[in-house]
Amino acid sequence: MVFGFGTFWYLGIGTKCITTDHISPAGSIQKDSPATKFLLERGVDKKDFNSYGSRRGNDEVMARGTFANIRIVNKLLKGEVGPKTIHVPTGEKLYVYDAAMRYKAAGQDTIVLAGAEYGSGSSRDWAAKGPMLLGVNAVIAKSFERIHRSNLVGMGIIPLCFKPGEDADSLGLTSHERYSIDLPNKISEIRPGQDFTVTTDTGKSFTCTVHFDTEVELAYFDHGGILPFVIRNLNRE
Repeated sequence: MVFGFGTFWYLGIGTKCITTDHISPAGSIQKDSPATKFLLERGVDKKDFNSYGSRRGNDEVMARGTFANIRIVNKLLKGEVGPKTIHVPTGEKLYVYDAAMRYKAAGQDTIVLAGAEYGSGSSRDWAAKGPMLLGVNAVIAKSFERIHRSNLVGMGIIPLCFKPGEDADSLGLTSHERYSIDLPNKISEIRPGQDFTVTTDTGKSFTCTVHFDTEVELAYFDHGGILPFVIRNLNRE
């Protein structure tokens, strides 16, 4: 293992523009979705489901609604529209939440590969909270929307950019690889805007730029996100 935090399976999503509307839990709760199953198991009638927005204080519902947009296109599904992905080790087609929990149960971290302006659109906190709860440890994109990139760092997720002119397609990534990110184990050895090597279990390697843009963001990441950072500082006072 090269990267101190783990070797990653690709959870999914794709190389087109993914907005916060695609990522965040929003709109009505779809039938047969993981959120519907969760609510029904707890005795909630379907007429009382309401929307994800009305349940934004419930992390269990919101985690299940992350990447649940019915219009999202996941490269692992070869252009099929909808909130599902492939659990790569088994080849099963699952809801994104169910696949993420399968990886977490096996102790396997995940990443998202994306295109340009990942996280564009209105700023939504759950667009970063949700992936964190799903076990996403890194996002590799062509570029990031400014506020969303900062929100990812605040949740302890590593934002990485492909080098100019490169993306998952040009590098020949099939999305069925396992990825290792060559970050140092010591946070003091990482600098804002530094380049690092990403390798796959199929022998491919490419260079990405890590987008921790300030020393403060590095401190957030070192603590696993802004909330643990603040709590630990308060405990020291």
